[in-house]
Amino acid sequence: MSALYTPDMLGLAASLAGYPLDKNFTVRASSRSKTCGSSLTIGLELATSDSIQSVGLQVTACAIGQSSAAILARNADGVSPQRIRETYDGLRAWLEGRGDLPDWPELAILTPAQDRPGRHGALLLPWEAAVSALS
Repeated sequence: MSALYTPDMLGLAASLAGYPLDKNFTVRASSRSKTCGSSLTIGLELATSDSIQSVGLQVTACAIGQSSAAILARNADGVSPQRIRETYDGLRAWLEGRGDLPDWPELAILTPAQDRPGRHGALLLPWEAAVSALS
């Protein structure tokens, strides 16, 4: 079993400060992991073209959840709600061993979490909240 927390993952977690959550986001949602108790609130601002313009986050999670949130936030600019849903569905399938890692920048950094089911909830947290906010 490989090391869970890699330097890349910890670097991503530290980058969350660049995505503050404030009251001005048009859509918001929260999510909580049943397996570990991690929680996250996401705020999204949509562009007129129905794509994500900006992301804000408030995260209380392990480095897996923080890294996953940073990966979503760093790569969501200009992405459609449908693409967020597809990536979330793909991540769930991958974690359950039913598919490949979705095509989303930097997700490969999270591969050490695949064989640790106790971390799956934290990894999915930002994606669940984003899907909920966009629904």
